[in-house]
Amino acid sequence: MQKHEYSLLGGINRAKIGRYLSIVAAVISATIVFMLLAAVNLAQQFGIPANLTPAVLSLVGAGTVFSVLYWLFDRYVWRWSYLGDLLKVPDLRGNWQCIGQTLNADGSQSYAWDGTVTIVQSWDRLRVRLKTKQSGSNSIAAAIIYDEADGYQLLYNYRNDPFIGETELKSHLGFASLTFSKDKKSANGEYFNGHGRFTFGTMILTRI
Repeated sequence: MQKHEYSLLGGINRAKIGRYLSIVAAVISATIVFMLLAAVNLAQQFGIPANLTPAVLSLVGAGTVFSVLYWLFDRYVWRWSYLGDLLKVPDLRGNWQCIGQTLNADGSQSYAWDGTVTIVQSWDRLRVRLKTKQSGSNSIAAAIIYDEADGYQLLYNYRNDPFIGETELKSHLGFASLTFSKDKKSANGEYFNGHGRFTFGTMILTRI
């Protein structure tokens, strides 16, 4: 499964980031071109043959600089703690121990289960992978919400598929809601299943 795009609610608009990076890319590109032209002029003054071809200038064009900047931002820059706080985007990447409880209709516990949640995240893409002894699930859509009172929430839809030999289980679709602690080391949430398995319950995540 590949990472998918996710929505940001309560955080900075991603379009603004694109505009800011475009401005920075234009400034950097213009500065590089100016320095290259100045270096060529200086070389010619000393009788050194030098010339800039269009191909060379295209390598430092604003489009190329923007691509490099966005690649760096998408994979590394947004993770910086102070910047993440400013953008209102939490870094949830990593492995989490998951303790779950499936509940009966009256709220009593039906059975307990455990597994490992792996969150793969970049600036604009995300994947939530849950593995238990009997099955595994992958997110298919997600959103991160910033709430000034409650902190960060991760909402996602997923598809769960049982492992070979688990004849009593069926593939199904579900939805999960997780609220993370302010230090982003734990989370509490709920899940609801349907379209193949009608169960619901609670989840507690602890960062490994």
